[in-house]
Amino acid sequence: MEMLSGSGFKFLKSMGQSFLIDKNIPEKIVRLSGLDRSCGVLEVGPGSGILTAELCKYAGRVTSVELDNRLLPILYDSLSAYSNVDIVHGDILKLDIRQLLSENMPGMIYHVCANLPYNITTPALTSLISSGVFETITVMVQREVAKRICASPGSPSYGAFTVFVNYYSQPETLFDVPPECFMPRPKVYSSVVRISLCKEKRFDQRNEAFFFRVVRAAFGQRRKTLVNALFSVFGNTLTKSDIEGIVRECGFDPRTRGETLSIDEFARLSMYFN
Repeated sequence: MEMLSGSGFKFLKSMGQSFLIDKNIPEKIVRLSGLDRSCGVLEVGPGSGILTAELCKYAGRVTSVELDNRLLPILYDSLSAYSNVDIVHGDILKLDIRQLLSENMPGMIYHVCANLPYNITTPALTSLISSGVFETITVMVQREVAKRICASPGSPSYGAFTVFVNYYSQPETLFDVPPECFMPRPKVYSSVVRISLCKEKRFDQRNEAFFFRVVRAAFGQRRKTLVNALFSVFGNTLTKSDIEGIVRECGFDPRTRGETLSIDEFARLSMYFN
């Protein structure tokens, strides 16, 4: 962090920059992530490199993707002692993740470990999970996002993103991180979440795209009943009576709201619809 101060670096709120300054947190993150020398780790948004350095001590290879080119010389300098790290200047939302890993860490077991920039948390996690190449994804996110990821059906935080993450993985919150561990200080607490990706499909879905269309429809208008929410999307091909019949056939009360359905129940509903 001294390098940042000496270089006159100015944090950009537009890039969601909030860097770790408590050196105990990276050690705890890496220890709980279970990394070893067989692991190739993708880091997104290394910032000043405080977590990157800790990753290099345990993982076989680390690839850190940084969008802000002002940080590149600082990262090259702070990580010069490590020979197992590659700094990639780029946007994780635009990079071909599979190609990046195969070029930089061929033949390794792939993991993600990162303090994700707050402004790209949801799209970044969506892209990382959808790539289908990682064994675990251990990330620091805003605590509210962690609550969404690990929420239970019927809770205020439960939504379409919850279902998406849990469809492909088993997430758990590891620990919370207070604002004073960062520079600049965020106004909210953060949480470290470990997402363990499923090696095999947990649900028998012939058409995953349709499954998520049903989920998005159910959460699209949370205050509506499941029947009315689904009708607003599928009403061009099904009558409300048709949809009510499907909902009843699945064993749900037509007055049920989508936010109360578990992922297993969404899977059953999708199979009946499709």
